[in-house]
Amino acid sequence: MPKMYQIYGQDAHDMTMKLLEAANAIALVPAGGSVALKPNLVVAATPESGATTHPGVLSGCIEYFRGHGVKDISVIEGSWVGDQTMRAMRRAGYDQVCERYGVPFYDLKKDATRPVKTAIGMIDVCERALNAGLLVNLPVLKGHCQTVMTCALKNLKGCLPDKEKRHFHALGLQKPIAALGAALKPRLTVVDSICGDLNFEEGGTPIQTNRMYLGTDAVQLDAYGRALMGLAPSEVPYIELCEQYGGGRAAWSEDDIVELNSPSDAAAYPRPSGTVASLTKNVHENQACSACFAALVRALHASGYGQREQIYIGQGWQGQKLDGVGIGKCCRGAETCVMGCPPTAEAIGQTLEDLVWR
Repeated sequence: MPKMYQIYGQDAHDMTMKLLEAANAIALVPAGGSVALKPNLVVAATPESGATTHPGVLSGCIEYFRGHGVKDISVIEGSWVGDQTMRAMRRAGYDQVCERYGVPFYDLKKDATRPVKTAIGMIDVCERALNAGLLVNLPVLKGHCQTVMTCALKNLKGCLPDKEKRHFHALGLQKPIAALGAALKPRLTVVDSICGDLNFEEGGTPIQTNRMYLGTDAVQLDAYGRALMGLAPSEVPYIELCEQYGGGRAAWSEDDIVELNSPSDAAAYPRPSGTVASLTKNVHENQACSACFAALVRALHASGYGQREQIYIGQGWQGQKLDGVGIGKCCRGAETCVMGCPPTAEAIGQTLEDLVWR
């Protein structure tokens, strides 16, 4: 059974270095091979918002692998549909890290792709992720408006072109996330759980949890993260699906965890508040992309007006007449539609407010 290494604190750089040293991560790099660091940079937001990987995780990885003789190190990522990767990387402070260490950053939205055979068919994956000697997955443990949780397996979705990301949503997310995890199967994952937002993947309501953990089995790491968040296996089914597809093993026990230090307090890991489920009780989601759905959830969270309306969102509503409010161009057949791909949370909120006062 693979070991997981865990450390507590707030200094992402130091914690990352200690995790990598304890796990002897250099042994995973093939002789003369490259290292590609894949953070969570889904949206243009600061790490303190609970949305993105701390830049100290990147700098810690760079110093560790460079200190062990690896010369070819890069940072690779593609933000979600509707945002610009380079804008997001600057917002998160990655530009400063890359400049300081002379490490290139590659926008995977512009990368070449090639089809990869998976358990559910061919999936186009960016070549820089496929060609890396060691792909190092650097996710944030946080909530998600559609999959409840996102961590190691779902973070790999950033290694896809935008058209494939849209296709994942058309397929319902669970199976394609599992299939990609089993096919790409990164051999090293460092989880940033310093202050992830346990409700919204794009951040805004972060919870200070002050820990990081590392492992070589993304399925096991996600199962552990799910347990930390107090979620049942049925709430995050793509983890067991990935296990079925050959991506790893979901089983773990306390004996599998190597603690590098002790937490400063014994407070239990906080749980998601259930805010998203409450806000979306009148939302009819059908193959919605995450950026669009997240914008809707953010608007509902800010105003609450939408709880009075029947709301439709997702690719599955294209071409249909809808009696209610449509979100995004896919739902242009609705009685009232907020256009965009995706529309902004501000535009959605204004439309819902206008309906209330009409």
